[in-house]
Amino acid sequence: MSSGPGPGLPFLPGCAFRDPTKTSFHRSQTLGYKNGFAFSRLPTVGIGGERLYVNQLSQAELDELSNKRPTLTYGQAKQAPPSGFIPAHVAFDKKILKFDAYFQEDVPLSAEEHYRIRQVCIYYYLEDDSMSVIEPVVQNSGLPQGKLIRRHRVPKNDHGDHYHWKDLNRGMNITMYGRTYRIVDCDPFTQVFLESQGIELNPPEKMIFDPYTELRRMPMRKYITPSDFDQLKQFLTYDKQVLRFYAMWDDTDSVFGENRTYIIHYYLADDTVEVREVYKQNDGRDPFPILIKRQRLPKTFVDKKKTFPSCVLEISDQEVLEWYTAKDFAVGKPTTLLGRTFFIYDCDEFTRNFYRDKFGITDFQPVEIKKKPLEEVPRVIPPYNGFGILEDSLQNCFSLLPKPPRKDIIKILENDHKVLRYQVALESPNPEDRKRRFILSYFLSDDMISIYEPPVRNSGIIGGKYLGKTRVAKPGSTTENATYYEPSDLTIGSTIEVFGHRFVITDADEYVLNYMESNAESFPAATLQSLRDHFRPQQVVKETANSDIPMLGTSKQELDELLVQVREELKLHNYLNNKNIREAFLQCDKDGSGILDKAKFLALCDSLSVPTNAILVNKVRRKGYCAY
Repeated sequence: MSSGPGPGLPFLPGCAFRDPTKTSFHRSQTLGYKNGFAFSRLPTVGIGGERLYVNQLSQAELDELSNKRPTLTYGQAKQAPPSGFIPAHVAFDKKILKFDAYFQEDVPLSAEEHYRIRQVCIYYYLEDDSMSVIEPVVQNSGLPQGKLIRRHRVPKNDHGDHYHWKDLNRGMNITMYGRTYRIVDCDPFTQVFLESQGIELNPPEKMIFDPYTELRRMPMRKYITPSDFDQLKQFLTYDKQVLRFYAMWDDTDSVFGENRTYIIHYYLADDTVEVREVYKQNDGRDPFPILIKRQRLPKTFVDKKKTFPSCVLEISDQEVLEWYTAKDFAVGKPTTLLGRTFFIYDCDEFTRNFYRDKFGITDFQPVEIKKKPLEEVPRVIPPYNGFGILEDSLQNCFSLLPKPPRKDIIKILENDHKVLRYQVALESPNPEDRKRRFILSYFLSDDMISIYEPPVRNSGIIGGKYLGKTRVAKPGSTTENATYYEPSDLTIGSTIEVFGHRFVITDADEYVLNYMESNAESFPAATLQSLRDHFRPQQVVKETANSDIPMLGTSKQELDELLVQVREELKLHNYLNNKNIREAFLQCDKDGSGILDKAKFLALCDSLSVPTNAILVNKVRRKGYCAY
């Protein structure tokens, strides 16, 4: 069935019949690839897949059919294999024709040049027939150089034609975008390519250079100065060449002066001098390295008139008769710079070589600088003012920030809480003061002494702390050699002086005797013997009281019963104060033996209103024993 109109029917809507078997209505593909290259082919079917019977044979098939007649006559002919198809962009890839050319440019506003010759390179790319013009960059030309015409097909005329490689040759002018270029030569590849294509090349021409550029490349004209001295010549000859001298300034004559080291630099390029200070680590000075800045230093001034000002801003050659030069510096000689005298004691190796070659000086023996020993100022320690401890006050004389004196930690740990106690009496012409009793405590951990006065009722003296804990110096000791009281100085009956007050040791604690006997090697024998003699009567009484031997015909048991009865009897008298009675008996017992004679006993009992007429007290008195 056909989709077209039937015979005799017009091709109008409604007169055509649709073929239901046709489902594909796309156009046939006419583009094909062979050996990787695209080529066109004739369609074989139309829209809808119908077979086309027109133009079914390609040109190659038609050529093959035209050759059938000789084949039938002479047989099959041998045909050469077809050559491979290579497109232009592959055949001429990276093949470029290079031409050397130049163009002339007018310079209207310059007195040194009227025109300028600029050399360029014209590149022709065979793969797409494009061209580009590039100007080589010339240093310091002041012109925007580089790519003058970018790569593209350059138009040849107004008719739409473009330049082809056949239009290029040596010795010809080519105009591109209103600028005329003169082609003078080409590279060997371009010459071989053009000759292979049958083009006859013109002879090469000589490249023309820019006259102003060539003028600038000429060397500068040298002027010869007739004078031997030339500042420019001196600068070019001695640039960056410096003489170095090591010098010292002796300023010990001033109040806080000292010997200070400096470095003197002499610049040969302009005859200037610079003095730099040498700093050491932790020298206590601010970092100002330059003492005299780099300048020309005057050596001799012109005789000044009275009208000439004494202070000027700058010194010129009119005021200076002679300036310092390299001849004025020598090792081992003093040099005065701006009123300050420097002694040069050494120089560096370059300076030695310069003086040896320039002036013929060979003596560069360095001078040994001996520093003057500092005068030792004797340390004068002010007298002790009595405030605080002597060692603690002495630290203020040793440093600006005083530190506490060092302590014997081992001694403190070994003798902690060890105290020697003594009973002392005040030695005074006043009778009331002679009756006062004190407790002197000696602390073994830090050798300090404190004095305490037990309060006594109705004595008129307030007891308590008499002397705080402190170290007491012996009479006659000085600040430089201070000696303090030690346990060996505290003997029974000895006198000690505490800040102008004299005390007599009358008694001691039993711990004192026990401690000194356990450490007998640390104390003198006289001190230990005085304590033993003092405690011997008390030890006899205790031994007698603890022994079973009867005293004066009385047994120990009877004596103890008698003492109990006496205490019970005394308790019946409420008006008696046992504390006052004990303190009174202690004051009467000056030697500390604990024994009183009968007369003193009776007088003391009468003064204290103790009933001595009682039977029990009389028995105790008759026995000759009294224990308070």
